[in-house]
Amino acid sequence: MSKSRTIGWVLVIAAVGAAGYFGWQKHTNDLQAAEAAQKRSAQRPAVPVKIAPVEKADFPVYLTGLGTVQAFNTVQVRTRVDGQITRIAFKEGQFVKAGDTLVEIDPRPYQATLDQAKAKKAQDEANIANANLDLQRYTKLGEFATRQQLDTQRSTVAQLTAQIAADDAAIFNAQTQVDYATVKSPIDGIVGLRLVDIGNIVNASAQTGIVTITQIEPITVIFTAPEDQLPDIKAALAVAPPKTIALTTDGKRVLSTGALALINNQVDTTSGTVRLKAVFDNKDHALWPGQSVSTRLLVRTLKDATVVPDDAVQHGTEGLYAYSVNQENKAELRKLKVSQSIDGKSVIEDGLSPGQQVITAGQYKVSPGTLVTTTVASSNQSQSKVTQE
Repeated sequence: MSKSRTIGWVLVIAAVGAAGYFGWQKHTNDLQAAEAAQKRSAQRPAVPVKIAPVEKADFPVYLTGLGTVQAFNTVQVRTRVDGQITRIAFKEGQFVKAGDTLVEIDPRPYQATLDQAKAKKAQDEANIANANLDLQRYTKLGEFATRQQLDTQRSTVAQLTAQIAADDAAIFNAQTQVDYATVKSPIDGIVGLRLVDIGNIVNASAQTGIVTITQIEPITVIFTAPEDQLPDIKAALAVAPPKTIALTTDGKRVLSTGALALINNQVDTTSGTVRLKAVFDNKDHALWPGQSVSTRLLVRTLKDATVVPDDAVQHGTEGLYAYSVNQENKAELRKLKVSQSIDGKSVIEDGLSPGQQVITAGQYKVSPGTLVTTTVASSNQSQSKVTQE
């Protein structure tokens, strides 16, 4: 019994010693691995990245859409008299002003009618002059002239007076026909393709016009907006006409800036949208009737919003995130909540604070805790990606 107990204790002591040895060996290996990792980390070069500050600024909220440019006014010029075209006074594509001569029609038949009406008035004026003299004579005769003669002469004078008034109306009508023989522009605008040539006979009853004139200063853009945006649009319009921007269809170049003029009086039930009209001065003729454009309608402005460049916002499997740089020049992963984004800027609702620095280029080389060397991103990257034409 004593010998067996001794062997048992020996085995126990050997087991404890073996466990201690292996534990010490593992601890030594762990320490060596940690030291090696630290050495590798110390030897790893810092990753070069570009950074930009998280800013606090007013952020405009735009409602984007597609629209079509329409002329402010469109006139199809037609003749109001019949005749042969003797002169065309415009060039296709020319800018004309209201009152400029476009076409001249042979005025001779209408001038003859005018001359005839003037001659008829001169004849009636001579007759009334003689009738007035006779009336004066009958009046001076007193009782030697019968009452019937006096009344008849007064009636003759009144008839001739009315005839002269009719002559004036005939002269005015004839003069109007002569004036209509010279077709003038009713508005300022651009003339289109000529629809008739010199020498052609035109008729007032014909449906075909002479030319079409479109007014492009100012000009309008018709576009649509979702019906659920109506409260914001109406609230903005109640304060002042909201700023509206027209851009090329790719959204990269601003064509003109104007203001919202009106909201259509009903919503399209099939599409759930409402039509809007914006007016642009268009002094440089950047907008042209029939042109398709992208539109941006300013519905409100977020005051003191937290703003970062779009390049800083990354998309991951767990959502949006960005890398910020701490005081030790190490990268930190920040999960983000973005509410608005336009023109290269994003509004951060949660995840970043003004004054922090975020990485805008070189994120693919960065992981949390990575040591970085920073350079400030150029101002062009933080500016609007939309350029003025």
